[in-house]
Amino acid sequence: MKKIVFPTDFSEVATNAFRYALELAKQYHAEIILLHTYELPIVDHQFAPQNYKTLFDSLELINFDRFKEEAAKLKEIVVKHKAEKVRLSHALRDGDLVFNLKELIREEQADFVVMGTAGASGWSEYFLGTNTTEAISNLNVPVLSVPKEATFTGIETIAFTTRFREKDKKALQEVLHLAKGLQAKVKCLYVETQDTDNTPATYEDWKSHFALEPVQFHIIPNDDVEATITDFISGNNVDVLAMMTYKKGFFAQLFAQSFTEKMANHLSIPVLALHE
Repeated sequence: MKKIVFPTDFSEVATNAFRYALELAKQYHAEIILLHTYELPIVDHQFAPQNYKTLFDSLELINFDRFKEEAAKLKEIVVKHKAEKVRLSHALRDGDLVFNLKELIREEQADFVVMGTAGASGWSEYFLGTNTTEAISNLNVPVLSVPKEATFTGIETIAFTTRFREKDKKALQEVLHLAKGLQAKVKCLYVETQDTDNTPATYEDWKSHFALEPVQFHIIPNDDVEATITDFISGNNVDVLAMMTYKKGFFAQLFAQSFTEKMANHLSIPVLALHE
């Protein structure tokens, strides 16, 4: 983790997520790139060209002034967290957030994104159509999404949900790499439903593959996958839930309304989305 992109709209939700970005940057000696995007309006075609320029220059200046003002507030948080050594850089761009995120990651060769989300009460919206779900679906780097209810007290336990597919091994290795830098434990969870196609041999293969790694495997038979994950999080003091995205439909199924209601009172921890 060398460069963390932190997209912000300077809301309380985003500012809360900034604390996580800051602590990760401290641990990994990483740079944080603040990204703020804004949309220029579509103006009437009857405007004279010089009026276009005057209008856009004025709007860009307003956004720039606000960006400077809000960035200064974030620096106050830096001081409170004793993170003055963390390098902060800035990117102010007009246009679509996800497009600019992609471009910035490519240009800066960034390898991690931290962003805020509405939180437990808005999980279904979060995963099904907002900027955050677009980021999770379209970016090729890990995305740590932080709900507004989350309070950073350290990251000591990371849970990783798996289907025990071969491709999941690479993702678990990423989680283990992150955990080692944080000196955190990893708990790998599989909810075994009646229609599972995994076998005891699969489980043994995984345990053997990661025998030298600091990971515990938890295989819990239950047909209620959502409730089992929720109970596991609360029962094991999990600080971050790491998940493979697989495909957008996976989140649509996982965070359906029934699960949202169950999660609302339990999940106030960040979710780390990893890509196939």
